[in-house]
Amino acid sequence: MRKKESQMNSSSRVVCYIVLVLVSIMCLFWFYLLFVNATRSNSELSRGFTPFFSTHAAENWHNLLHGTLPILNGLWNSFFIAITTSVLSVYFSTMTAYAIHAYDFKGKKYIYAFILGVMMIPTQVTVLGFLQLIGKMNMDDSFIPLIVPAIAAPITFFYMKQYMDSSLSLSLIEAARIDGAGEFRIFNTIVFPLMKPAIAVQMIFTFVTSWNNYFTPSLVLHTDTKKTLPILIAQLRAADWLKFDMGQVYMMIAFSIAPVIIVYLFMSRNIVGGVSLGGVKE
Repeated sequence: MRKKESQMNSSSRVVCYIVLVLVSIMCLFWFYLLFVNATRSNSELSRGFTPFFSTHAAENWHNLLHGTLPILNGLWNSFFIAITTSVLSVYFSTMTAYAIHAYDFKGKKYIYAFILGVMMIPTQVTVLGFLQLIGKMNMDDSFIPLIVPAIAAPITFFYMKQYMDSSLSLSLIEAARIDGAGEFRIFNTIVFPLMKPAIAVQMIFTFVTSWNNYFTPSLVLHTDTKKTLPILIAQLRAADWLKFDMGQVYMMIAFSIAPVIIVYLFMSRNIVGGVSLGGVKE
């Protein structure tokens, strides 16, 4: 009987591994295809699909750098906005979640419900008033309207609050208060380090969201040297058909996702820890 159970467990495990391998191949295939197409010329791409790398990667990269679009400026703009947004958003969202988690005050439940309700409002609904506001404040064509509003991130707050409910003990906070630690010191030296796995997860998500954001930057930024990579990719794709080069488009897309992959590789080791620790109840 035990032999049959062990055989069934081993066979089901093999099936799970096969499914995981197939799903991984399906997910990674499109990245492989992207990098393959980035090495092909426009004429080769017009002939159709091929799974083999070509020899035009250096040519595509040279044409991209020496084209009409400021690619390196776009890289710096995207990186500056994404890293600033992710750092400020995660820090202040964690601080807000800590205030809701650690303090008891009148209207606490209503404030929590209000913050969650803000998540249900699409960006497109408020964009007209947002553009009018930044126009009156003379902040059009600047990075400030893209960074400051992103600090108030309800979805990041919600994740941090759920993580604190499952892993942050209030007795630890009380012990620090008894020892004479101030509230900001408790948050910065005790709570914030304990939230490291959750912070890493949200840093990745916030960075990727800001990096890939096209809608709001396309409405706010107008000068070519201030535009982000998603806007420049759209401009490259919309080029005149005489100047259109699909090899450059693929090269620019591959170039734009490289920083996201690097950020994920550096911070992904904390994702498993964040998920597992977040599921442990005190």
